[in-house]
Amino acid sequence: MEFVKEFATFLHKNGIIKFGDFTLASGKKSSYYVDLRLVPSYPHEFRKMVKYLENEITQEVGLDKFDSIVSVPTGGLVIASALAIEIVKPLIYVRSKPKEYGTSKSVEGKIHDGMKVVMIDDVATTGGSVVNAIKSLKEVNIFIEDAYVIVNRMEGADNALLELGVKMHSILNILQITEILYEQSLIDVTILEKVKKQIGK
Repeated sequence: MEFVKEFATFLHKNGIIKFGDFTLASGKKSSYYVDLRLVPSYPHEFRKMVKYLENEITQEVGLDKFDSIVSVPTGGLVIASALAIEIVKPLIYVRSKPKEYGTSKSVEGKIHDGMKVVMIDDVATTGGSVVNAIKSLKEVNIFIEDAYVIVNRMEGADNALLELGVKMHSILNILQITEILYEQSLIDVTILEKVKKQIGK
């Protein structure tokens, strides 16, 4: 829990999570914006995050229970690459759409029939990009039961993945982050209430 508190504070102090009025890529309005693509610019915190992720996967899944790490470009791929190096596992990734030249593959990297993977992504909102990636993996007979994200925005991704038989794990969720920041008087109660309203809590 100590890491979670430290990391939430780090995200806020470095403007990686911002509160206000934002429009997301999906067109949805949001009371906050989190951009984890900034984390690798802070190597010590990035390394701590990757090590924490490694420990979680080791305890909850077991490193001997899967063949490869898989991710989706771009946010999650940077994290997945660092993790794959740490745990010495192969890395594959799923394109959002198959490339229109060469082999026209949607899954990049060395794959084989029946291989088992663990998915890594940075942020999950409704789970759309991960759901599409899981479907692409299943089409080429790759098994996936677990997906890990750094921040769960708590807007339906868990259920969307569960419908495909995949359990979503997260290091932090937006409610935890805002409650930690509120306890430290880094944000006021109006921000906390806005976030709670957004996620229906």
